[in-house]
Amino acid sequence: MTDSSSAAAHLVLADGTVLRGRSFGHRGSVVGEVVFNTGMTGYQEVITDPSYAGQLVTFTYPELGNTGVNPQDQEAEHPHARGVIARQLAPRPSNWRCQQPLDQWMADHNVVGICGVDTRALVRHLREGGAMNGVISSDGRAPAELLAELRRAPSMEGLNLADQVSTRTPYSWSTPSRVGFDQRLKSKPERPYRVTAIDFGIKRAILDRLVAHGCDVTVLPANSDLSNVLRESPDGVFLSNGPGDPSAVDGGISLAKQLLGQTDLPLFGICLGHQILGLALGGRTFKLAYGHRGLNHPCGTTGQVEITSQNHGFALDATSLPEDILDVTHWNLNDRTVAAFAHRHQPVFGVQYHPEASPGPHDADHHFARFAALMGERRSGRG
Repeated sequence: MTDSSSAAAHLVLADGTVLRGRSFGHRGSVVGEVVFNTGMTGYQEVITDPSYAGQLVTFTYPELGNTGVNPQDQEAEHPHARGVIARQLAPRPSNWRCQQPLDQWMADHNVVGICGVDTRALVRHLREGGAMNGVISSDGRAPAELLAELRRAPSMEGLNLADQVSTRTPYSWSTPSRVGFDQRLKSKPERPYRVTAIDFGIKRAILDRLVAHGCDVTVLPANSDLSNVLRESPDGVFLSNGPGDPSAVDGGISLAKQLLGQTDLPLFGICLGHQILGLALGGRTFKLAYGHRGLNHPCGTTGQVEITSQNHGFALDATSLPEDILDVTHWNLNDRTVAAFAHRHQPVFGVQYHPEASPGPHDADHHFARFAALMGERRSGRG
């Protein structure tokens, strides 16, 4: 394990704020959007979640790395967060599943980290000023030089990052990656539902939950068109989570419009996929001040609340959604942003949060069962 106290590091924000700490992980410099996650667990899932592409993630839980890392908890083949900001790095991991210390794993994957930072003060600053670009550096450069580099970096608004993290070639997913560890209920239809998933930055845990609910999944690249989808003869189409500005994912929005207008296929969107569906149906999106990233966001309607896992920096504008064809079925009860919607006349729905909850509570797993039920209804209606 590398010595996290061996190198000084700086975190410089776009507004000129400078925080000093110690380097861990890869030694170097990296620019990204500084955001925060309030979860008390799941740091490996967060760092490997493609939805965090382009971001420097501040963990509000005061200690990181106490359980190390292991291959089963990864949401993708490699990390996607550009950098990690922590209060304290555990000096030695202790967990029966640990295969490598977090510090060494981050160094192996070129993920830059800074610890020894007052993350409570940083989070308050981001809540007041909003998520903003920043740079983590342990290469010895002065903060003024880092700030000059930072001001040349693009804003997250307008960035299509989905194309950057999407698979380049189709692949199949029919066996869970977390065999024996996830004890949630599973369902097996007489024959599996054929699901075509469009990969805007898909998580392995989402694929596992689709399989658990009786689906054989074919994952296609983000730039797939309608002919690519129909060639798979799916029972339903899934639009995945992913990073960046949803309004910039032109190909995904175009595909969603075609699916809505030319097929009767059930459609299910999560996070970025939910936003893409909303845009395809005539809605608008906007950037949240500091986003929703954590494991305890209450969502629902009167009398029915789900505690949910969330990770997004953009949201659908409720006033832009066509009321004649869409119902908002769930609100985020912290700020009344759209958390889920359903089409009144078609088997189409979107969920802003992460119902697979990896990590997080399992309140919302029923959305996968709902998708399976819609595919079953379509199949039975066709004889």
